[in-house]
Amino acid sequence: MTTTRVKLFDIVALTIDLPDDNLLRGQVGTVVEVLAGGAAFEVEFSDRNGRTYESIGLRPDQFMILHFEPASPDSTSEMAVM
Repeated sequence: MTTTRVKLFDIVALTIDLPDDNLLRGQVGTVVEVLAGGAAFEVEFSDRNGRTYESIGLRPDQFMILHFEPASPDSTSEMAVM
């Protein structure tokens, strides 16, 4: 299995609901800061006009990196790593 490292400005989607923060699984955000030496990441969620409505620290197991290019034929499902 291949892995993908989380990088600044990666586009990510939540894999869990965070009801206390009014965020639902599938909402899309941008990694804007590396926290705790890469154990967590600040993810910013913005509306269509670019206004931030939530910024929250997340562990890599709470989101997935979105890819905008076709996967190579030999690639497998990827998990984010620190």
